[in-house]
Amino acid sequence: MQAYMKSEMPFLGIQAPALRRVCRDVFAAHPLSSRNELEELVLDMWRRAEFREERYAALALLARYPQWVSLPLLERLIVEGAWWDYVDTLAHRAGDLLRRDPSVAGGLRAWSRNPNLWKRRASIICQLGFRGDTDLELLYDCIEPSLDSREFFLRRAIGFDPHRPPEDEEGGGEH
Repeated sequence: MQAYMKSEMPFLGIQAPALRRVCRDVFAAHPLSSRNELEELVLDMWRRAEFREERYAALALLARYPQWVSLPLLERLIVEGAWWDYVDTLAHRAGDLLRRDPSVAGGLRAWSRNPNLWKRRASIICQLGFRGDTDLELLYDCIEPSLDSREFFLRRAIGFDPHRPPEDEEGGGEH
């Protein structure tokens, strides 16, 4: 798994269903009472993690308390995580936040123009699964700064073939 993910952080080898069960049981037995408690615990778990599954557990804890997740916390984890598996999960949390608080769209637009490719990717994919509720104006605003990027993970987020350069896409590079 470590080789597949191209990860320096090792894996314990715990399968996802088993990790979800453990997280569900532990989190139910130890409920949190505030946003501050959530942020402190998630950041502590994130920093102390020696194995990738420990960081996955921190991400699962975020999903358990969506009402306390903030854009600054997600941003920090995206920048520190800096790999697609973390970022894609965190982008879904940003999407959950966007559904509850449309005012975070401004922060997502800022991410889309940031030099950090992971923030840009998260801004593009945060509405995956919204279907008819997708804010198309926000989506287009988040895609536009990355249209000419050659970066694999940005091209993939946009829906382009990541192995073809922008000028080879339909329309001759004009998007």
